[in-house]
Formats: sequence, C-alpha cells, structure tokens
Amino acid sequence: MKDTNVLMDVVIVGGGPAGLSAALLLGRSCRLVVVIDEGKARNSVTYESHGYLTRDGVKPSDFKEIAIAQMKAYTNVHIEQDVVEQVKQEQGIFRTLTRGGHTFSSKKIIFATGMKDHLPSIPGLTEVYGTSVFPCPYCDGWERRNEPLAVIGNDERLFHFVKMIYSWSKDLIVLTNGPSTITGEERREMEAHHIKMIETEILILKSNEGKLDEIVFSDGQSIPCKGGFLLDTGAKQATLIPSTMGIPMNETGGYVTTSDYGHTAIEGVYIIGDAKNSFTGVVGAAREGYYIGELMNKDLIEEEWDAHRTHANRHPGLS
Repeated sequence: MKDTNVLMDVVIVGGGPAGLSAALLLGRSCRLVVVIDEGKARNSVTYESHGYLTRDGVKPSDFKEIAIAQMKAYTNVHIEQDVVEQVKQEQGIFRTLTRGGHTFSSKKIIFATGMKDHLPSIPGLTEVYGTSVFPCPYCDGWERRNEPLAVIGNDERLFHFVKMIYSWSKDLIVLTNGPSTITGEERREMEAHHIKMIETEILILKSNEGKLDEIVFSDGQSIPCKGGFLLDTGAKQATLIPSTMGIPMNETGGYVTTSDYGHTAIEGVYIIGDAKNSFTGVVGAAREGYYIGELMNKDLIEEEWDAHRTHANRHPGLS
C-alpha cells in the first residue's frame, strides 16, 4: 500500500487467524483495512493444525496462504509485511508507525499480535518442540493417543495438566526437572493411577530429526521416550505496544479487555486472540476475529450515522 495518507477505517496488527478473520469480515463490510504482519508466526514450528472444521490437519503456513489468496478479492483490504514500532493517538485518530518507515492513520486499531514462546532452557527441547513434544493436547493429543508420553513441567498447574494428558494416554511419566511442587495428596493420586514422577534435573533430550528418542538425566540415568507434552512454553506478549498505550496485563500475561470480544478501556482499541487469552487455538482465534469485525463495523456504522445527522442539523439544506 503506497499511499499512507489515506485514513483507514481499521489497522490490524497481526496476520494470524484472528487478525485475518477480522480483516475478511471488515473487508466484506466495505471497510478500508490494512493488516500489518511481521511474518513470524508462533505456530511456525507446527506441522499440522487441528480442530477447525474443513481445515483439520492443515499446515499453518498453508492456512495462511489460502487466507491471503482469498483476501485478494477485496481491494479495500491491504496486507503489509512490516513491524509496528509505535502507535500514537492524535485527536481521535490512531497513527501507526512501522519499522519500514510507514505511517498508517486509522479510526480504530486491532491488536491480534498473539504471544511468543520462550522455551525452558532444557538442552535438546528446541529440536523436538512442535515435532514430538507439544504444548496442547487438543491440537496433538489424538496423534499421540495411547502412546507412552512424558509430561514436562513443574508449577501449580502440573497436576491438572497431568490429568488432562491422562485422558489421551494412560502411559505417562512426569518429569519436573527439579524438586516438584506436587502436593502429597496429588502425588498419592498420581501413584494410584500408576503415573511415575522423576524429579531429577534433565540433562538432555536426545532426538533424530525432531523425533524424541531418549531423555538423559543429570544423575546418569536415562529413559527411552518418543513424545511428550510441555506444561509451560514461557509464552509472553509478542508486542508491548498496548501496554505503552496504558492497557494493563492480567495475571496470566494476557492484555486486559473490558468485554469478551476485545474492547479495551481506550476507545477504538481492540485486542483479540492469544494477546487477550494467552492461548486460543486456530478456531478460537478466527471466531474472535469474526465477532470483533462484526462489532467494530456496527460501531463504525453508528458513528457515521450520528456524524451525518449532526452535520445535517448544523447545516440544513446541505445534507
């Protein structure tokens, strides 16, 4: 998009399922929209996405390519590969400045920037993450059902996470990579379900082309292992720009919104997807994008209608 002097209806920061879904609905509502996306998706390590009707098993990059190709039918929607570095609000208009030196002006702005993972510093984890060790059983549990699995993690959520993974496979071993936070009662319940726990520090995850083979511990012992689930990926906000605008984060690291649909305390600023929820999933993110697109268009309709009525009252005969 060459002409950045045009006042857009909406700037969308982030081109994942949430941002593109919002862009599609707003585009079909005859709105001028620009999507600014860095092109470094959180799920780029994922081979398949699941749980989305008609797209179950699709590769995330293919999903995005299909979405962008379909968006080309809407000449009022522009997609820019760039990085947003600053957003200013001046007299009710948002000025979005990018690393590429562009400034986009808009009536409203959506942050659909998601989260970025910061994996635990376990040697070998990066090599298997997304291939044989995963964060979400709803995304990858079916493919690992009934297999012997390692559950890696250690905080107050661990026991609940173990119970969840147990519904996909009863053959579990829990690796806390140090003294566990599991309570005595939780430990007894796990033992009653024949779930073993190892608290020794993990030395390395050995693998071949991303496929986990063996887990070696600091005391020299090792266990064969072909797959597992990671409790905590260290996910953090992909951008802190909303916080510089005065939007706080909640205790789970998601930005605080004033409604389930992404409205914030700043009029005209919306946050959707993982940036709001920490983890949404493809179908959940797309759903939020659709809903916020619809609500935002309704807001714009009311604002334009009222503005025309005010103008007509002040200048009778000119409307």
